[in-house]
Amino acid sequence: MKTTTPLVCQRFESPLGTMLLAATDRGLAGLWFPGQRHGPAAPPGPEVANHPVLEEAARQLRAYFAGERSGFGLPIDFARGTPFQQSVWQALLAIPAGETTSYGELGRRVGKPQAARAIGAAVGRNPVSVVVPCHRVLGTAGALTGYAGGIERKTALLKLEGALV
Repeated sequence: MKTTTPLVCQRFESPLGTMLLAATDRGLAGLWFPGQRHGPAAPPGPEVANHPVLEEAARQLRAYFAGERSGFGLPIDFARGTPFQQSVWQALLAIPAGETTSYGELGRRVGKPQAARAIGAAVGRNPVSVVVPCHRVLGTAGALTGYAGGIERKTALLKLEGALV
């Protein structure tokens, strides 16, 4: 994987815990909870106080967690993923708030209906949690499985969006 531009980072305090946001000059490239599976062990770039993408991401996240918005309007930089991962992450962006889908259905959407495990691996490596809504993907029969930030957070996000009661 070729990286095109360096990352800068900023911390964001959410109702679900501290989050680390990362951006390039092309867009938001990371959003992780501490200890998140497949997340960085340390900030992947210098922490900065003022960066337009990070500031806008924080503003939109505050509105999202306050229930004032259901989606995000941010540039996303997926350059650190493989072409297959990027296609899965793009498909995640098409899942509306308040709705869920299955790994199998997501596979059909990206033209890989028999690749549920590969789809699951790509979903699990989504570098932009919450904004790229991997929490909206459920296991067989609606099982709450496979969220790198933890099932408790996945449940809280789905409840916030009205997908769970």
